[in-house]
Amino acid sequence: MIIQHKELAAGRWDEFRLIEQMAHVGSEVERALNWKAKNNPQRSDKAFDRALELLDLTLDCPRNRPRLKEIARAREVCVDFFRGKNEFVSSGDSLRKYFLQFACAARR
Repeated sequence: MIIQHKELAAGRWDEFRLIEQMAHVGSEVERALNWKAKNNPQRSDKAFDRALELLDLTLDCPRNRPRLKEIARAREVCVDFFRGKNEFVSSGDSLRKYFLQFACAARR
C-alpha cells in the first residue's frame, strides 16, 4: 500500500491526541461515504484507504494502548462496511454518528 500521509507516518501523528486522531479518521470516512453515495467507487475507495492508513497509525501510537480494543473494533467495523459483507449491519449514519463525537470533542 502506498503511504498517503508521509509526514504523519514519520511521527507527526503521535503528536495528536486520540480524539484528534479519530476526528481525522472520521473526516476520511465521511469523504468515503459521500463518494459512495455519489456512486463513485474509485474515489470512495481512495478515501477509505486513507482512513485505514490513519486508523493503522492510531493503532501504532504508543499512547493509545489503553484504547487499543476500541480503535481496533472501529477499524474492523469500517472494513466490514466498506469492503466486507457488512456482518455488523452498520450504516453510513452509524459510522457518521460514531466519528462525529470525536470531531465535536476535538473542537472543544
